[in-house]
Amino acid sequence: MPIEKDSVIVYAARCNNMVRLTEAVVREVYTERYKGRVIPFLRVQPTGNESGFVKRASMRETVITNEHVAVTVPARRGA
Repeated sequence: MPIEKDSVIVYAARCNNMVRLTEAVVREVYTERYKGRVIPFLRVQPTGNESGFVKRASMRETVITNEHVAVTVPARRGA
């Protein structure tokens, strides 16, 4: 299943010395070249649903790579 804009994903995020699963909405999908390789990036907006006991400090958009990402709700096409 492709990762597209407006898809809801779950990804692993670092929080101090822990890792938590964070749900987010994909705002943009793009690539960049680094040392001759093309690396895919996702600009995501967290939804606030995540694992862990400590509440998220900020809900700002963040940029992640597409490693360890799972699509939970795909974007609607042709609605």
